[in-house]
Amino acid sequence: MQPASFIKLALMMLLQYFIWGAWYVTMGTYMSQFLGSSGVQIGAAYSALAIATMISPFFIGMVADRFFAAQRIMGVLHLLGAVLLYVATIITDNTAFYWVILVYSLLYMPTIALSNSIAFHQMTDPGKQFPWIRVFGTLGWILAGIMIGVLSIEKTSATFYMAAIMSAALGLLSFILPNTPPKGNASASASAAIGTEAFVLFKDKPYLIFFIAAILVCIPLSFYYGFANVFLNELGMENAASKMILGQVSEAVFILAIPFLFNSIGVKKMLLLGMGAWILRYVCFAFGNIDANVWMLYAGILLHGICYDFFFVTGYMYTEKKAGEKIKNAAQGLFTFATYGLGMFIGTWFSGFTTDYYTTDGVHAWKSIWFVPAYIAVAVLVYFIFFFKEKSEIKTT
Repeated sequence: MQPASFIKLALMMLLQYFIWGAWYVTMGTYMSQFLGSSGVQIGAAYSALAIATMISPFFIGMVADRFFAAQRIMGVLHLLGAVLLYVATIITDNTAFYWVILVYSLLYMPTIALSNSIAFHQMTDPGKQFPWIRVFGTLGWILAGIMIGVLSIEKTSATFYMAAIMSAALGLLSFILPNTPPKGNASASASAAIGTEAFVLFKDKPYLIFFIAAILVCIPLSFYYGFANVFLNELGMENAASKMILGQVSEAVFILAIPFLFNSIGVKKMLLLGMGAWILRYVCFAFGNIDANVWMLYAGILLHGICYDFFFVTGYMYTEKKAGEKIKNAAQGLFTFATYGLGMFIGTWFSGFTTDYYTTDGVHAWKSIWFVPAYIAVAVLVYFIFFFKEKSEIKTT
């Protein structure tokens, strides 16, 4: 890969995830303070991204890949997204805000696949080269959190302004990215777009058990994404968004251990460690405070690396091994659709209803709220221990 291409792709990834991290982490806090949103309304706004995750494969597989150069369609989507991020700051009605975020999410989510396609198209050895490009995405998310803290804009609409500016910048940058021509022969079927070819994996009982567990684990995940920042701010933690980037640092560190552990301790123990970390995280949040138990708040944030990597990253690796070369792309698409789409959709709404249930006169009973995802994680853990029986050597279905 040419050095100039590497620089452009690295900057693309940095901006791609900077945009997401700039508004997503603090949206719940913004909605509660400026829109007077309920837990259900916050959960609904976060569900928009899940809806977009379920719809975006159709757009990518049936439209973008077939008719447009990837970098151009990505440029248009990010420019339109910049406008909507600005519009979000002048909305004062919760319903209108939801629709703005939903439309924005429908524009943003396809750009994740498009940015990956652009990067892969320029690589001679994706297995070695892609991680060095993708790591800039994690750095972008971390940088967004740092900027929010440095500028002291966590509880203001300026987070959306910052995301809008970066979205416009990436939109313009996209037009000078290396050319990624349309795939005229791409499959146009709706079933192919969401990976129905991979349904054959459900004949394998261990994978089916895992697949169900993956959807259920997204419910605890939704509590963290939707309400952790609200919780930390209400407790009085200063620059909570900046401190929450420790979760992404943890994610970057633990991901390095996954290839070794995957082969040494096996997929079941890896997944169990991930689910156990979810339980521990919410126990830490339930009993943490800004005084003597502040360490528990930091522990809950730092556990994100194990929570996410040991379940979801391991899950992608397990899915690829099960699927084999022929249907691996379809299998990964199906896994994404089920977890970040269906699972997160269920989780965002459930977390919103739960938060409202344990709120009286605007005061959140956070200990009770955090026990709910902890109990769900315990139930999934028990289910997984008893029913998941994978052989030590994973065989392709």
